[in-house]
Amino acid sequence: MSEEIKTDRAPVSQRAHKVSAGINGDALGAKVTVQIDGNEIKVPLGTTILEAANELGIRIPTLCNHADLCVAGVCRICVVEIEGSRTLQASCAYPITQPIKVKTHSQKVRQARRHILDLLLSKHYGECYACFRNNNCELQALAKEYGVDFFRFGHPSKPFYEVDRSSYSVIRDMNKCILCRRCVRTCIDLQEVGVLDVENRGYQSKVVTYMDKLLGSVVCINCGQCINRCPTGALRANDPTDEVWAAIDDPKKHVVIQTAPSPRAAIGECFGLEPGKALTFELNTALRQCGFDKVFDTNFSADLTIIEEGTELLLRLFKNLVKGDHSQPLPQFTSCSPGWVKYIEHFYPELLPHMSSAKSPQQMFGAVIKTYYAKKQGIDPKDIVTVALMPCSAKKFECNRPEMCDSGYKDIDYGLTTREMAQMISEAGIDLPNLPKSDFDDPFGTATGSGIIFGATGGVMEAAIRSVIELVCGIRIEKLFEHARVMPVRGFEGVRYAELALPQIGPVPDLLKGLVKDWEWIKGATLKVGVCHGTANAKKVLDDIKAGGQFSQCHFIEFMACPGGCLGGGGQPIPTSPEIRAARARAIYSEDESYQIRKSHENPAVVELYQKFLTDGPCGHISHKLLHTHYLSRGKYIA
Repeated sequence: MSEEIKTDRAPVSQRAHKVSAGINGDALGAKVTVQIDGNEIKVPLGTTILEAANELGIRIPTLCNHADLCVAGVCRICVVEIEGSRTLQASCAYPITQPIKVKTHSQKVRQARRHILDLLLSKHYGECYACFRNNNCELQALAKEYGVDFFRFGHPSKPFYEVDRSSYSVIRDMNKCILCRRCVRTCIDLQEVGVLDVENRGYQSKVVTYMDKLLGSVVCINCGQCINRCPTGALRANDPTDEVWAAIDDPKKHVVIQTAPSPRAAIGECFGLEPGKALTFELNTALRQCGFDKVFDTNFSADLTIIEEGTELLLRLFKNLVKGDHSQPLPQFTSCSPGWVKYIEHFYPELLPHMSSAKSPQQMFGAVIKTYYAKKQGIDPKDIVTVALMPCSAKKFECNRPEMCDSGYKDIDYGLTTREMAQMISEAGIDLPNLPKSDFDDPFGTATGSGIIFGATGGVMEAAIRSVIELVCGIRIEKLFEHARVMPVRGFEGVRYAELALPQIGPVPDLLKGLVKDWEWIKGATLKVGVCHGTANAKKVLDDIKAGGQFSQCHFIEFMACPGGCLGGGGQPIPTSPEIRAARARAIYSEDESYQIRKSHENPAVVELYQKFLTDGPCGHISHKLLHTHYLSRGKYIA
């Protein structure tokens, strides 16, 4: 699989150009010899000392530097000694333009780093044992590495800032902020949302929101990418685990949990495993041991989402191309990423009519559990507590949106991140990696490979293509793409475009009869699709659509708020990097190919749901009431 996964990190020779401003363009292909701690290496002109050291396997500590972010050079922890230089230099921001000799751990360097750490700790309030980043904090790890055993410049005795708990998704504790600006660069550069910025200079600097308002009242999209890159506990997710434990311990409550594919591909990292090891079925056992009454597979409702969203696409195509009805314009946008939904609500509300009305798999599942499942099991829905294990901090906001109660109750009661679920499992004394495997519970234990790949960027599009082409063309997708791998939409490029010619048309399948009488109107058509991940890339695509560019000609576009898609979500294990996200993707695609059924429309549990409950079919009256929302309702509650 490795050859199929392209990381979104440029090679050193390309990334070096970011810090080589002023270097003659003709010289950029040249190589320079650098000696680091007595080890020589030739690197492209403009490569930073930090990058060269990494190539040699020499570790230089950093705090502000991150593989996903532009160079900042503000923390100075990465300082090194360069022969002939009067002062120490920040290795992350020093481009190599001539042969140099570098010492990374000389006495002068060690002393400087220790003083920097002492200064940071003098402003860093909080006891480590009460911090969610305990034993996973970069500042704590460096303090241990450099032998900090007392506070040389003092230590705050009380908090200076009030903790901001106004957001459903993200909590800010600026008493723990070390001004590395990772969150600012994440919000401004990586996501292009711009909620966070730095105010004042020098000793008076602080990270602020717009007009220093509470996070819950600004245009935060809740993606949580700032949390994933914060080196300390200054940012964390809003954790409802106490409420979940209380529900589990209440004998009157029937507590069910659904698990999404991305957490299952990543939760092992919280238990010391290397990225890329899926623990799907071990996790089922752990959740039952924690006390959950039923463990369901979100892949079931991902398959359900594909049927609803794919049908909506076909109906939208028919209305636009045949009926001339443009009230639901093309291209259709996916709607399963709540951070993306909030982004378009805030920044491009005029394009909301393009949004699919389909709810996310999380929310569809909640509505089905508190209606169909409740009736089937003879349980009063008021006694059912629905919990969703998701890779996403924005899911916490989504389940609290006031329109997400079409079951007559709050469809999803609590959203848990991968990190929070790992903590619950640890608290219960469970050794997750070494548990026996067990399957999901019926009636929602049957899933397909298409549901699995929702977790990676391009996965929703690939799942939709698998089903739409088979339903329209009447041929197996394997005849067009080997092993059903729709490679044109896979990968980690920020924006992707693909054209897929429909080779033939088949009869209208039973599932879609009553919607259209035949497929003659789409015969010979070419399906044009787009995929993008990260809201900075979403901005590029939306601006292109408004300008009438290439993506305005698409029929369907997948948007994911987080880099890499859900596997890079704001609730995933820390740290994150392009390589870690690529490893998680490999786990997801490998699991997809282990499934016997790999298309959403072939999921027998979904077929049964339409036969017994959603009896008027996809996009029918019942499904629209429970599984869809209207774009006009979006944007009414975005703060």
